Amino acid sequence: MDFKILLIEDDQSIFEMIKERFQQWAIDVVGPKDFQKVMDYFFEEKPQLVIIDIQLPAFDGFHWCREIRAHSKVPIIFLSSRDHPMDMVMAMQMGADDFVQKPFHMEVLIAKVQALLRRTYDYSEEQTDIIRWNDAIIDYSKGIISINNQSIELTKNELFILRVLVQQVDHIVSRDELMRKLWDDERFVNDNTLSVNVNRLRQKLEEIGLENVIVTKKGLGYMAVTQKR
Repeated sequence: MDFKILLIEDDQSIFEMIKERFQQWAIDVVGPKDFQKVMDYFFEEKPQLVIIDIQLPAFDGFHWCREIRAHSKVPIIFLSSRDHPMDMVMAMQMGADDFVQKPFHMEVLIAKVQALLRRTYDYSEEQTDIIRWNDAIIDYSKGIISINNQSIELTKNELFILRVLVQQVDHIVSRDELMRKLWDDERFVNDNTLSVNVNRLRQKLEEIGLENVIVTKKGLGYMAVTQKR
């Protein structure tokens, strides 16, 4: 499979640096010429992954993340020179899969992109099963969990976290294990990124009536629990 990245970045020097480095990995990097028509480029190019800077002409990266998420589950990575923790929290809550702070090492960005591409596209080809958990139906191939005629879509990270926890239901899964399985190498993971993803997953489960089914074991990790009937 040929991989393509849509890079929404208005700094041409950064765009060219990223494009050149990913060419070494046979990954094509394209970008919009008109930053008011990002969605036109998205639909035209059909990328396997999107990288978005927060500060952009016309509309910011949060706007385009919302627009893309309304139509697609494609993996999204945010870039930002801003260092406020709320930027990362907002990005993750809007559906981003990862966040990279500028200035960054290209090796870190490459590792994150490769991990997301490997997990996303290997996952969609090989893992298409449906399971039942606490009267809910988890459809891993569609990224949907349903219960009592209600359903909600999960992002790739949320779905992967849920899968790991449910595979070991009623047993504690350490944060280190989750990070290793999610990002392949825990050195490239911000601890807060995992917390944001787990909290967002909990909120979505609560929206369809699945409350207190993922519990935190302080100092140990997380556990998916079987609800008592």
